[in-house]
Amino acid sequence: MYTSVHASIYTEVHSVKTVEFRKFKDLSGASAMHERVQKILSQWGIASRRQAEQMILEGRVRLNGEVAHLGQKTNPALDEVAVDGRIVKPIARPQLLYLLLNKPRGIVSTCDDPQNRPTVLDLLPEKIRQGQGLHPVGRLDVESTGALLLTNDGDLTYYLTHPRHHVPKTYQVWVEGVASEQMLQQWRQGVLLDGRQTLPAQVRVINCARAKTLLEVILNEGRNRQIRRVADQLGHPVLELHRTAIDSIQLNPPGRPFLPSGTYRPLESFEIQSLKDRIDLTSIRSSAEIQEHSG
Repeated sequence: MYTSVHASIYTEVHSVKTVEFRKFKDLSGASAMHERVQKILSQWGIASRRQAEQMILEGRVRLNGEVAHLGQKTNPALDEVAVDGRIVKPIARPQLLYLLLNKPRGIVSTCDDPQNRPTVLDLLPEKIRQGQGLHPVGRLDVESTGALLLTNDGDLTYYLTHPRHHVPKTYQVWVEGVASEQMLQQWRQGVLLDGRQTLPAQVRVINCARAKTLLEVILNEGRNRQIRRVADQLGHPVLELHRTAIDSIQLNPPGRPFLPSGTYRPLESFEIQSLKDRIDLTSIRSSAEIQEHSG
């Protein structure tokens, strides 16, 4: 059911009305016609916002025949945008896809890997793996498993991965040893990593076994290998790390069939909308903060 692509993926996924972030644009006063080149590329599903920025820095993007520069604006209705010598147009924008993958161990959370290791895209059928602009939203390190979002919605990727938005992520973590209340409290309050205090976290014991403890950890930030580094620092190295939820999106919600490792499912309409509602609220708060500081 989960490993093959069929028409129901497209009808289920695309029955959701796409949020066009009109609230954000109206509140911030941004032009409806001119947008930054990297934003256009992400909206058209060419790449995520950060990937598009890197492509521009590498000189792979041209605007009206000239090499584009970071921050440059374009009017898609009038200008010609080309990537790697190929002209891209809004009409060629692929339909938006929103997938939840149960990432197995040994798979890297990137679109390609210089070491030729298998990537999360290799777990998808070729029909949607190529030409759709799909990319992972954030990362799980190669030894970690569990929930990973894949989409070609560049705006959604940008907002969910931006550090200021503090999207909660839930993990089940086996650590070495018996976790003391003192250790748990240290983790909850935050520890120093690279000279910066981590944000407060929710940490509780789920189970204790011989010489190891199963924890539930909920983070509101995502620094590189954060859970593993904090656990090492507190003297309880991670044995296994599995992500069970991203915000309200659960890997195995009650009443749904179990999602096996290495397979995926399209997000339900209400799950997509919950993520986009969060973005709209964030946009409104950001605009209010701007107005407050400028007043």
